[in-house]
Amino acid sequence: MEASARYRPPVTRSRYDVVVVGGGHNGLVAAAYLARAGRSVLVLERLPQVGGAAVSRQVFDGVDVRLSAYSYLVSLLPDRIVDDLALDVRLADRAVASYTAVQRDGRSTGLLVERDEGPATATSFRQLTGSDAEFEGWQRFYGRLAALAEDLAPTLTEPLLSPGELTGRLRDPELWHDLRERPLADVVGDHLADDVVQGIALTDGLIGTFADVHAADGLAGRCFLYHLVGNGTGRWRVPVGGMGAVSGAMAAAARRDGAEIVTRATVTALETTTSGVTVHWTDGDGGTRAVDAGHVVCGAAPTVLAELTGSEPGTRPSGSQLKINMVLARLPRLRSGADPAAAFAGTLHVDEAAGQIDAAYTQAAAGRLPDVIPFEVYCHSLSDPSILGPVERATGHHTLTLFGLHTPAELFRADPVGTRREAVRRVVAQLDAHLEEPLLDCLASDAAGEPCLQAASPLDVEESLAMPGGHIFHGDLAWPVAATTDEVGTWGVATGHPRIVAASSGGTVRGGAVSGLGGYAAARHLLDVR
Repeated sequence: MEASARYRPPVTRSRYDVVVVGGGHNGLVAAAYLARAGRSVLVLERLPQVGGAAVSRQVFDGVDVRLSAYSYLVSLLPDRIVDDLALDVRLADRAVASYTAVQRDGRSTGLLVERDEGPATATSFRQLTGSDAEFEGWQRFYGRLAALAEDLAPTLTEPLLSPGELTGRLRDPELWHDLRERPLADVVGDHLADDVVQGIALTDGLIGTFADVHAADGLAGRCFLYHLVGNGTGRWRVPVGGMGAVSGAMAAAARRDGAEIVTRATVTALETTTSGVTVHWTDGDGGTRAVDAGHVVCGAAPTVLAELTGSEPGTRPSGSQLKINMVLARLPRLRSGADPAAAFAGTLHVDEAAGQIDAAYTQAAAGRLPDVIPFEVYCHSLSDPSILGPVERATGHHTLTLFGLHTPAELFRADPVGTRREAVRRVVAQLDAHLEEPLLDCLASDAAGEPCLQAASPLDVEESLAMPGGHIFHGDLAWPVAATTDEVGTWGVATGHPRIVAASSGGTVRGGAVSGLGGYAAARHLLDVR
């Protein structure tokens, strides 16, 4: 079931055990677990469909292709949640982990990293760097990270451990310490020397996160960790049918066990009492409504929760990404001679060498759109052709998703449309430098004859999804461990209101990406309440 399905049943009660604010993936997971445990649950979603950022839809008129409009890959969704809720979710492995387009010594070349690294990967490293040393460093680094991921992943669905308890469960506590205490660039530099290879590793610390990889503030390190720990493998997979299939399965699980889901329901205020919460909202017809709840699970960002409760919202988060959705009439050929079906099958890195990342951060921090924007590209239809209509599949159409780094929301505020247009121009020109034919010549056209290209800055994400600042994590991520003695043994979802618990990525200790972990933790917290 797609998340685009509309749910507008009448509200059947005046009071529920739990009202869930927001029908994104975390809200739906919380609703499903709570309904499964026999709680009466009402989900209120502002948009016409559930799913939040985890949705898929036909973006271009007359082109039968379902694009994952915002979120696009899955790694952190635990198998435990999929199994517990009997989610009808299929995730496809990508044939290639990554390909990095490189211009070095006056020639176009690249670096191939296979999903399961073998001789082709070793040869590619040797041809790019001139020896086997860099691949050996790569294998050592990612071998250490794999062990850390295996040790950390099971703890994400347990109550929070103290730092000492967590360290005691790790085979490589030194790496855990280094990621938390040292600049990410230094940790990467301990293992890798080549500028391009370092950059490939560093990008995992910068997805949607505006951070200085040379700072010891842990911001890049936290983002990096979450991108490597999913299900103990860190493998990022393509949801078959698009992201909407994931949210749709979660919504179906919640409804199957009795949760009620109402869309076009905008929550306007949360009024707390000693016995519960009164939830004020407006319906799709503009009518003012109210419903009582024993508890509220808030899937919205912490700043939104603060506004709903009349509290001081604090510092507003700021997203840092450029997202471009495209449909191609054909895959473009690369100047390096690499097979497009391999180069685009995984993550195609462009201008993400360590030096380029540093330069882009420096310029963006100074208030300038980077001259060279680091970005990566994905072709999901190579892994999941089901998102293509029959005609599009037969004629060789493909999807293309571009995700740019170091493009914070502040850069777009003075001239949102003009700055977005210039950012698109720059990344298209940068990609063209590695292609045998211009990208725009490869784009499909919609019913009006316009190119199938849709771009979104953080401000566009904020406008569409009401995510403050367009921050894809709703705020900075946290280390997945208790920060205080009071947090030990809890689920990391407490707010300043005993009757309200957080479920959003930035509102929980272990949120981030399409994982359902925030919703899982919120539900476990409430089910533990006596």
